[in-house]
Amino acid sequence: MKTWNIEVQKVKAMAHGHGLIRAQIDALVQPAPARDEGMPSSVLSLSEDNARVLVLLLKAQLAELDSRKAKSRRG
Repeated sequence: MKTWNIEVQKVKAMAHGHGLIRAQIDALVQPAPARDEGMPSSVLSLSEDNARVLVLLLKAQLAELDSRKAKSRRG
């Protein structure tokens, strides 16, 4: 498994369709050095401002998806 260090520079837009939420971002992606600490994993890092934008956009996308569901299917 390849691992990456992903640094989000800017969240540009977000949309959903076909069961996926897609984010358009500017990011710096670099291979991560191999580590001996447990399972290999990629690391996503972003500033507090970008994290807040991402959370707000995700909430908006999820609210829009929920509004399309029948009331009996909302949970």
